[in-house]
Amino acid sequence: MLDATPLLRAYAHVRRRGRARRSPVATQADTLRRLLARAAHTRFGRDHGFAAIRTVAEFQRAVPLRSYEDFRRDYFAATFPVLDDVTWPGRIPFFAVSSGTTSGRTKHLPVSRDMVRSNTRAGLDVLADHVLRHPGSDVLSGKNFMLGGSVAMEDLGGGVRSGDLSAIARLTTPRWAAPYAFPDLADALDADWEAKIDRLARLSLDAPIRSIAGTPSWLLLFFERLAALSGGVRNLRRIYPRLELMVYGGMSFAPYRALFAEWVPPGAVDWREVYAASEGFVASADRGIDDGMRLNLDIGLFYEFVPIAEWDAPNPARYVVGTAPPGEYGLVLSTCAGLFAYRLGDVVELLEGDPPRVRVTGRTSYYLSAFGEHVSGQELELAVLAAAGALGVGIAEFAVTPLYPHAGHGRGRHLFVVELSRLPRPGERETFAQVVDRTLKAGNEDYEVHRRGDVQLQEPDVALVPPGAFAAWMRARGKLGGQNKVPRVVNAGEVRDSLLEFAHESRV
Repeated sequence: MLDATPLLRAYAHVRRRGRARRSPVATQADTLRRLLARAAHTRFGRDHGFAAIRTVAEFQRAVPLRSYEDFRRDYFAATFPVLDDVTWPGRIPFFAVSSGTTSGRTKHLPVSRDMVRSNTRAGLDVLADHVLRHPGSDVLSGKNFMLGGSVAMEDLGGGVRSGDLSAIARLTTPRWAAPYAFPDLADALDADWEAKIDRLARLSLDAPIRSIAGTPSWLLLFFERLAALSGGVRNLRRIYPRLELMVYGGMSFAPYRALFAEWVPPGAVDWREVYAASEGFVASADRGIDDGMRLNLDIGLFYEFVPIAEWDAPNPARYVVGTAPPGEYGLVLSTCAGLFAYRLGDVVELLEGDPPRVRVTGRTSYYLSAFGEHVSGQELELAVLAAAGALGVGIAEFAVTPLYPHAGHGRGRHLFVVELSRLPRPGERETFAQVVDRTLKAGNEDYEVHRRGDVQLQEPDVALVPPGAFAAWMRARGKLGGQNKVPRVVNAGEVRDSLLEFAHESRV
């Protein structure tokens, strides 16, 4: 196999110089102008007067914030799956299937040819940043393993197909990159997740794996399968001796970090977080593990930042790169696939510095406020990690749901369903609940007020479930593998009913 790393390294230096020459503000202003010009003659562009818009302020006055449901109802539903010149010029060839993690409702998100090129460029930047940081890298001398969903796509008619975002990425891999991709297309077709990871684990043991990428929770399950096939070896560098890069994303990494360190120490392998949403490849890490991710400013994505406290307001403030101070925001995207002023639903922390960097801290729907306590997803995560630290154990998965008052129980409480990295021990459930409660009180005044005297809100309930339990729950729901994720906060609906039943049957 030809080692293409020298070519990658040359590209990386050119790319770095090109980014350094332009300011983030100018780059984003140019991106918006290009998006508006491309979509000016679409139905959406005509409806919103794109041809006459010259500034960010004019764009924000003309284009209100919209959710996926707004786009589906007003622009997609009438002719779906064929969208010709609706919100983006030409026909949309792909739809990335994404289910809302709290509601379970399936979304079909447009992926244009321009978006395919955007995602490819962002993915190449991840490798470029890696070789810049590690001059001795030979990452393109072997195989780069993407652990995604099945590449089988559904034919929707009219030349339009839908499937997992990782499937679209694999099917549209540039010809030059195909020899360096693992698995081969034929081996990536299996839709049965458990059969697939077994097959891929066996095949990968004989492959020259240089990098591995995927969602943290599913990577850990895959590592367990590798260990079973390798005589109990629990060190990826012993299983893949030339492994040099691990790429992860799709959810907060904090709950999984300690477990990953057991498999692949960060000093031995370069860890890189990416923020690759179905709507666009937003950001990737170009520095250390805790330094946030650099926003992708020049790949056809325009960013707006809505203060999280105003997310549900009728006319919230809409900041952009250059005007948004550091802080926590709901992220809004305009993309080269025809989403404009689109409420992504992710909460990001915008960090101080140039170029702009972000950390993903949760989802706008990941707020627990069934009783007016206003607990954020990040606060819940910190509390769970503190409790795990008190027990000296890792967290495999967790989910939280409110327990509402009912006959005989006039106060509400929160149920934390938690899978530890080992079987629970006597007394740990009580300790876990106490530390979670204490941490939330210390970090959230609303929660502390509601907990005073157990009058409005009782101490949390905790259901500790055995290792592998969440995977079994996801399998039973048909959500095992790929880009499916365990929902962190479940406030209502069928998913909550299923979670409560799971907790009742699985707690130990």
